[in-house]
Amino acid sequence: MRDWMILCDFDGTIAVDDVTDALLTSFAASEWMRIEADWHAGRIGSRECMTAQVALIDASQQAVDALLDTMIIDPAFPAFVAEAARMDMSVTVVSDGLDYAIRRILAGYGLDYLPIRANRLLHDGDRGWSLQSPFASPGCASASGTCKCRVARDQATTLLIGDGPSDFCLAGTADYVFAKDRLIKHCRTTGIPHSSIANLRDARALLPRLPGLAGIPAAFSQNLPLRRQMV
Repeated sequence: MRDWMILCDFDGTIAVDDVTDALLTSFAASEWMRIEADWHAGRIGSRECMTAQVALIDASQQAVDALLDTMIIDPAFPAFVAEAARMDMSVTVVSDGLDYAIRRILAGYGLDYLPIRANRLLHDGDRGWSLQSPFASPGCASASGTCKCRVARDQATTLLIGDGPSDFCLAGTADYVFAKDRLIKHCRTTGIPHSSIANLRDARALLPRLPGLAGIPAAFSQNLPLRRQMV
């Protein structure tokens, strides 16, 4: 079997809800919604959007931590990581979200040892917050803070697991895709080989079949039956 690197999105894929939106809803001035509308309308890129939104957060470290500690992940993710390790596949969390939030949430499940590639959330020690994007790329098609194509560039064989627009570009170059939600429609529209999943239980069930799935043409890969498996 080829050595697979699994690049897994966080918000909406590992995390049940969008963690960044939860932080903004709870702690940011309402201006964040106008900035969000500009992003949806294509007037600004994802990186510009999130940088401006994070700057609007007014909260103590303790308040942010308390909210993050209420966020839950897909209950199948720990078993998925264990199955990947059993198959000698590495898992990296690749997100256009916030590294601090991802790490704290995963720590609650004993999974904060996983590599994380995401925007860097910085705290000023009082109530202010800012964003840095160490994995941005000047040529990123979606102007994301985390260019997932850049992260994947040096990986020989890549499985992408994702659900939304931040995954669209990488979906076109990854060796195979497990797609949720909006990413399913994108893969079908653009003819990208993929398997549709509802959750990470489905993804775990498909892992043993990955070598064969990666060789199936796009026209036959859109509606593969899923073998349900308890976690």
